[in-house]
Amino acid sequence: MKLPDFIAAFARATPNREAIACDGVRLSFGELHEQSTRVALGLAGRGVQVGDRVAICLTNRVEFVVAFLACIKAGAVAVTLNPRYAAAELAYMLADSGAKAVFFEDETRGTVTRSGVPIPVRITCDRAAEGGEVAYAALLESEGRLPDVPPEFDDCQIQYTSGTTGKAKGAIITQANYIVANGYCNIWLWGMTAADRVLTTTPLAHRTAFSRLMNTFTIGSSIVIMKRFDAREAARLIESEGITLLGMVPTVGRMLLPEIEANPSRFRNLRLAVVTGEAFPVEVKRRLASALPHLKLVSFFAMTEMGALTCLGPDPAEQVAKAASVGRVVPGVEVKLVDEHGNEVKPGETGEIAVRSGVPGSFVTMRGYFNKPEATAETIRNGWVHTGDMGRFDEDGYLYIVDRKKDMVLSGGYNIYSKEVESAILELAGVQDVAVVGVPDEIYGESVAAFIELAPGAKLEADRVVAHCRDRMASYKKPKHVRFVEALPRNSSGKVLKFQLREQFK
Repeated sequence: MKLPDFIAAFARATPNREAIACDGVRLSFGELHEQSTRVALGLAGRGVQVGDRVAICLTNRVEFVVAFLACIKAGAVAVTLNPRYAAAELAYMLADSGAKAVFFEDETRGTVTRSGVPIPVRITCDRAAEGGEVAYAALLESEGRLPDVPPEFDDCQIQYTSGTTGKAKGAIITQANYIVANGYCNIWLWGMTAADRVLTTTPLAHRTAFSRLMNTFTIGSSIVIMKRFDAREAARLIESEGITLLGMVPTVGRMLLPEIEANPSRFRNLRLAVVTGEAFPVEVKRRLASALPHLKLVSFFAMTEMGALTCLGPDPAEQVAKAASVGRVVPGVEVKLVDEHGNEVKPGETGEIAVRSGVPGSFVTMRGYFNKPEATAETIRNGWVHTGDMGRFDEDGYLYIVDRKKDMVLSGGYNIYSKEVESAILELAGVQDVAVVGVPDEIYGESVAAFIELAPGAKLEADRVVAHCRDRMASYKKPKHVRFVEALPRNSSGKVLKFQLREQFK
């Protein structure tokens, strides 16, 4: 069972039905099938073989979707890269993945060029090809026969997630992962059908949005993809496009509320909102329920390395009564909480969340990390994926995220690892030590705060710290708050007490 077979079936049955709309461009299922086949032939004709990695460094646009499907048809693995990455971040991921080809656009051309990584096939989706580049339009003219991809080969995507050491790891996601999680599970958990019209509000390089795209691939629902999120434009699209399902992170929910409360009738077709990220604030839930009493709200816990593990809702009473939880474990997934020795903790106690769903890569959990056997072995033990998140179950079986073992900040749906930001700040002259923590943010849930201990006599401006971080990593990772302290709080063994910094910030 493969993703291209689903698209081919939809193209045969309803070739003229809309599959994708983004920024004024629309593709039917027939057009999506044909264009992705031609681009796949173009990749194969330029030497891309089964198992090769093809990087996609594009903002939200129709070509992103076509390129991804083309990679699968050619037997390649798509490396989906956040277009907001800085050149240094992109360079690491392009080199680590060994990408044989890369799709880019005018907006990302500079970053791809500055990365300095030699890639044999460079495909431009905007201007005319320059200096050995290939025009995307030329790929659409390709003809021939698709390569025969062995049925046992199922890898389809590498999504990079930052690590505690600052080095990103590429999670290998299989076609089976998407078919199970976003096809069959979303059908019986959320009642999705081919009649649904979905609006996604976050970057396709992020798994939150990508999962909604997989609903189109596996269920046949239509998807409207926002180029960039804007609350007023989202409200317009929900009304004009007849959107029935909204995929978002809590930040989007907060920003949409004024539009919803100003004119609830514009959202009359919206039947379901699915939310992931940090816990959805109960006050936002109450206001949504008041403005749109017909709307069903479902929140869930997921990660780059796996699909939805738990689900909360759509019962409004449950959403409020258990608002601080991420819901109950979904059928077909095993979750246990373990101590530092891997032993399961007693009911009610806190432990690291470990997840199992059959053989890794076959159902919900990733197959492993690309080219990192040690990291894979550390994370996947006896089939259990150790998430690094600490949680507890209540007496009713609801899971609560208590803390992040990986020392991670979750801002606007993005994972930001403290170590990565700390490493960048330590490059600055005069910085003796630094600790980065997540602090409350009314819009994004959390934002980054950096507490800096300067060397004796050293001087440093907060603006310099922010600019330095912006040059070395995606802009959303830079500190929003910079505090200079005489000394970081430490325990007897010298470890920084970050909980005290969070309290100090409050």
